[in-house]
Amino acid sequence: MKALDIETVQAFVLVADLASFTRAAEAMDATQSAVSLRIKRLEDELGRRLFERTPRRVRLTAAGQLFLDRARLLIAAHGNALDAFAIERRRLVVGISDHAVGAELPLLLQRVKRAEPGLVLEMHVGSSRDLLAAFDDGAFDAVIVQGHDAGRRGGEVLLAESFGWMAGRDFAHRPGDPLPLAAQSATCGMRSMGVTALDAAGIPWTEVFVGGGVGTIAAAVSAGLAVAVLGRRVAPPGAIDIGPALGLPALPPRDLVLYASLSDPAARQSLKTLAAAIRSTAA
Repeated sequence: MKALDIETVQAFVLVADLASFTRAAEAMDATQSAVSLRIKRLEDELGRRLFERTPRRVRLTAAGQLFLDRARLLIAAHGNALDAFAIERRRLVVGISDHAVGAELPLLLQRVKRAEPGLVLEMHVGSSRDLLAAFDDGAFDAVIVQGHDAGRRGGEVLLAESFGWMAGRDFAHRPGDPLPLAAQSATCGMRSMGVTALDAAGIPWTEVFVGGGVGTIAAAVSAGLAVAVLGRRVAPPGAIDIGPALGLPALPPRDLVLYASLSDPAARQSLKTLAAAIRSTAA
């Protein structure tokens, strides 16, 4: 058997981690067809089918699962060899909206670390408004925020975030009572979205919980205290969209937008990996 090409093995691991040829291609700054060709050549060299492909999903075969751990070791060994001449580790300072991360954050970080083992990722979570102000002041290399500002240009839309009236499965609402809401401060865009929709529909509401971040809002939802406007992608595990059952108004989607100011090619590539990993959480 001939020696395996390291970039091809990296492509295999990216497809496995991101569960998508498209997301892997984005992370590698390549075309999907180029990634598919690499995987086909790797399968031919190994004499094994590594992925099961359907129009909606990609998953490892038994042979692919067996090869994955060895592939990670090979990439790690390659990275260690190159580190012998490394001068410094790359650092990427990113701000991300607290409405854009949820229970999938550990998976997101794992995918980035596996794809970029030499990267030092410094991540700050906060409100979109505060993050954009800090980005404009030069505090971040990039920010990933909800697209509130229609006048701001130059961003890359990562995905369209859909929202729901999220509640715990044991939440009970008595007809005629105001809808109990959990939200952040009055300046929170998601709070404004929900309150505006309820007022326009003539549905009474009352604020029963004010949180200091999406994590606290998610906790109130999971505890059955209230309903909250949250992205379906990042809602707490077990939460359901109770809007249809209660006749609540539909909520508009909002773009999740990446703004960056990077000149270093390696840093830009790391940011592509992060963006692809975020997109993969919407699959």
